[in-house]
Amino acid sequence: MPSFDIVSKLDLQSLDNAVNVTKKEITNRFDFKGSPVQIELDKKIPQILVEAESEMKIRQITDVLVSRSMKQGVDPLAFDMSKEPNQSGKQVRKEIPVRSGLVQEDAKKITKLIKESGLKVQAQIMDDLIRVTGKKIDDLQSVIQLCKGASLGLALQYTNMRN
Repeated sequence: MPSFDIVSKLDLQSLDNAVNVTKKEITNRFDFKGSPVQIELDKKIPQILVEAESEMKIRQITDVLVSRSMKQGVDPLAFDMSKEPNQSGKQVRKEIPVRSGLVQEDAKKITKLIKESGLKVQAQIMDDLIRVTGKKIDDLQSVIQLCKGASLGLALQYTNMRN
């Protein structure tokens, strides 16, 4: 019986490369000359810490970070930009959590979407992935298109397609 997995995994090495490229670009930019800027990636939590002297510069740094990470193959939906920057002394800090793995709520939302679609497939939640099985590969491809078309706000990958 054909099946595939829906996962939300993040390649930390690509993210690290994107952060390093962002650091290099920011240090070379004219509008950041002489201003203290700090960009760090914490791989244990997956979180990026950005420090600059104003919120405008924080926004510019995050824009560069998102565009560079897209070039490295990291989906921009992996970044949780909902947290507001906070002032600490003369510096403004922003913590950007990076989503890696499917949370139980998101997995339930995806399985509900698949079941409501009326396609003849079964979706099972297995830890941090969703296994979708069906009789026809065309149904599985329809599920992939359904998930891509739905605005779930998640960086999803479709792996392990088997006949």
